[in-house]
Amino acid sequence: MSKVGAEHKPRLGCNTTSFQKKSRSKLVSIPGTRPSVQNGQLIVSTGVTSLDYVIGGGLAVGTLLLIEEDKYDSYSRMLLKYFLAEGVVCGHNLFIASARDHPEDILQELPAPILDDIASTRVEEGQTKLGDPEGQDSMKIAWRYQNLPKVQTALASSSRFGHYYDVSKTMDAEMRQTTKCNSFFLPDELPINSATEPSQMNEGYMALLRSIQGVIRREGFDGATPQNKSRNILRIGLHSLGSALWGDDICCKENPSNASSLTTFLYGLRALLRSSLSVGVVTVPSHLIQNRAIMGRVTKLCDTAIALESFKGLEGETNPLYKDYHGLLHVKQIPHLNCLVCEVPDTKDLAFKLKRKQFTIETCQTQ
Repeated sequence: MSKVGAEHKPRLGCNTTSFQKKSRSKLVSIPGTRPSVQNGQLIVSTGVTSLDYVIGGGLAVGTLLLIEEDKYDSYSRMLLKYFLAEGVVCGHNLFIASARDHPEDILQELPAPILDDIASTRVEEGQTKLGDPEGQDSMKIAWRYQNLPKVQTALASSSRFGHYYDVSKTMDAEMRQTTKCNSFFLPDELPINSATEPSQMNEGYMALLRSIQGVIRREGFDGATPQNKSRNILRIGLHSLGSALWGDDICCKENPSNASSLTTFLYGLRALLRSSLSVGVVTVPSHLIQNRAIMGRVTKLCDTAIALESFKGLEGETNPLYKDYHGLLHVKQIPHLNCLVCEVPDTKDLAFKLKRKQFTIETCQTQ
C-alpha cells in the first residue's frame, strides 16, 4: 500500500510518448554537385556534357582525370578550360598551375556560358495566361524545350547536369572575379639557380604539391571547415605536367635520370584528393614520353584517363572517312570507386569535333 501524502508524479500528456521519430539527417548540398546514380558518389561535371556521359556521369569528388594531350595541345587545353569554366559558373574554388602560360592568361580564355533561361521565362508568362489559347500553346512549347540546351550534343545523359559554353566568346571578367582562384606559375615560384637535397620528386613538383596542400588546409577543403560555414569544391587544373618546362626529362630521354618524379607527385596528389573535397584534371604530353612504361604508371596513378588524337597535320585530316571530325577520343580508364583496380571501358569509335560554338564528342560514323 502506498503512503498517504506521498509525492504524486504528474502524468504524461496523452500526446506525449517516450518514442520519438528519428529525424532524417540532412545531406550536405554543394552547388554544382550531385550523387552518382551508379554508386552514390558525389560527382561534378567536366563542363562538357558529352564527356560526362562517356566517363559515367561526371568526375567523382576526390578523383583525378588524366588528359593525354593532342600533338599541338589545342583540344586538351580546351578541355581544361571547360573544366575551369564549369567551376566558375558553379561557384567552386579554382587552383591553376602551369609552367608555360600564366594562370591569369588561362583564366582570361575561359569560354562564355550559354545562359538557357529564355524557356523558363516563357513558362512563367504562359502560366499567367492560362485562359488564352495562344498562351497555352506557348506554354506547351516552353515546357517541351525547357530542359533542352540551345546547342545539342551527340552524346548526352537523359538528365540535365552541367552547363553549356560558347567557345567563340570568352567569359566576362565580372563573372570570373566572383570565383576565388589560387594560381601556381612555376617561373615565379622557383629561383633560377636553386639547390635542394636529392629527392624522388624534382623541385617544381615538390613546390606544387606543397602549394596544393596549403590551399586545401587553409581553405578547409580537408574537412576542417566549421559547421556554420558552407562547404565548397576545389577544382585543380594542372597544365602539361611531365614537360621539360617543369624540369622533367621524361619527354627528352628514353631512360630519364629521375623516371619516378612525376609518378611520385601523382601519388601524393591523389592522396590529397582522396581526403578532401577536391577534384583534379591534369594534362600530360604523352606523345613526347619515349618510355611507354613510365606513361603506363602515370595512367594507373590517375582515376580516369582519356587521350585525344587530333587529325591536325595528320592523314586523318584529309581522310574522307573522318571529314566530319577533328580527332579521335580514346577512353583509357574509368575508375571502380572503392576498389583497388580500374576498369578498362568497352567504349570504341569515339570522335570529337569543334563546331563554331561548342566542343562535342560523338560516336564515329565512318560509313
